[in-house]
Amino acid sequence: MNAGRRNLPQLLGEARRWFEEALLAALAATGARPVSPAQAQLFAVLGEEGATVAELARRMGVTRQTAHQAVHGLVDAGLLERVPDPASARQRLIRRTPEGERVHGQAQRVLGELEDRLAERIGPARVAALREALEAPWGPPPSPQVRVPLV
Repeated sequence: MNAGRRNLPQLLGEARRWFEEALLAALAATGARPVSPAQAQLFAVLGEEGATVAELARRMGVTRQTAHQAVHGLVDAGLLERVPDPASARQRLIRRTPEGERVHGQAQRVLGELEDRLAERIGPARVAALREALEAPWGPPPSPQVRVPLV
């Protein structure tokens, strides 16, 4: 890898922030209550069936405390609710409220528009290739035995 070249995780992070900043700005322009990037990420990984805070933390790659804080803010905003987990009397599932479903649908539409704008800027073939590469199965992360040349 070239010394001055940004690594792939940096580039992926910048791309994610591009979408995130544009999404949050578009939602704010519609009068939606502002959410933090962590709250937006939580909203994105929450499926229709709901999930526990521990599962959301795992999907987000953050601590339970961070996920809990994001959940708390979104519950206070009326976008999420806590309901009993039918699989465990001790657990609570986090699910979208009807207002949360409305905002989620709005966010999905905005993201589609942003993808279209990106295609206008860098070309539809590049966006399609990017999507194809990201959707391809990567397999589990490499084991610690990956050899890194010593300099």
